[in-house]
Amino acid sequence: MVRLADVARAAGVSTSTASRALSRPGMVAEETRERVARAAAEMGFRLNATARALTTGHTGLVGVIVPTLANPFFPPIVTGVQQPLTEAGGNVLLGVSDHSADRERELVTQLGSRVDGLVLVAPVSPDATLRSFAERLPVVTVDRTTPGLPGVVVDTPGGVRKLMAHLLGLGHRRIAYLGGPPGSWMDRQRRKAALAAVADGGGELTVLDPVPPQFDAGLAAAEHLVRHEAHVTAVMVYSSYVLLGLFVGLGNAGLRVPEDMSLAASDDLTVIGMTRPGSTALHVPLQEAGDAAGRLVREAPEAGSRPPRVRITTQLVVRDSTAPPPKTARGSTAPPRKAGS
Repeated sequence: MVRLADVARAAGVSTSTASRALSRPGMVAEETRERVARAAAEMGFRLNATARALTTGHTGLVGVIVPTLANPFFPPIVTGVQQPLTEAGGNVLLGVSDHSADRERELVTQLGSRVDGLVLVAPVSPDATLRSFAERLPVVTVDRTTPGLPGVVVDTPGGVRKLMAHLLGLGHRRIAYLGGPPGSWMDRQRRKAALAAVADGGGELTVLDPVPPQFDAGLAAAEHLVRHEAHVTAVMVYSSYVLLGLFVGLGNAGLRVPEDMSLAASDDLTVIGMTRPGSTALHVPLQEAGDAAGRLVREAPEAGSRPPRVRITTQLVVRDSTAPPPKTARGSTAPPRKAGS
């Protein structure tokens, strides 16, 4: 079995330098790092977590806790976190909280003794609880801003404002917002952005009850819109899965997209490609967000400094699911509901 000492001898450095080159490459000179990495590759050596912890006090592992893996929004973030860890010879330990604060705390306890830091994606615990996690080890949040903690936020609220401006520019004045998941911190930010944008544009926004990111939720929302919201001519949805359900549900009711109803989403995931016509949506660079979080969690901020924050911008992609509204509302003379009703 090849040992770390063998790699160090082959690279002409001390064992501690070889360990740093493999586990904390930013701490050694580039030429030394490359020499050690080359020797390790030639000899087939990989620094395991136990050896790394004994020699450096670090395992090279980072815990990533996500609410669910059923939503395609989250796996690209995990992939992004993995990238800088792979470059440093580390890895990810993954936990799924099922949108539960209790489960989130359990996972932090279980992973805490095995990892060098935690990346919490769309966490649901209160701010005070998240800060208490950071008393034990470095914590970075994604898709959530918590005072006192480093974080990465994708600017979907800014994208929502652009998306609403697009719908208003087409002539829509009666727009619905279908958000979620229930209790989401980011959904509150999206909803605020939608309300402000539509009010500024002279429109009326109907805020529907939040729903989980599921196809069936879109089907149910389509039925509700047909029965109770005949004045609405455009809908912005937070999830592409929900949007797909809306497409199918509206079609089952005999409504055409975009001739009778315009649809758009605040994410642009693979499932969007399943809709015909193609869906107007926000391009969200999720892997970039994860990469930023993976780098932040490995950087120790200076004492007393402000926690670093990274904001990832989104891009509006206009496709054929949005068009000017029909000249008359869909068989209803009901007045538009006021924003937030």
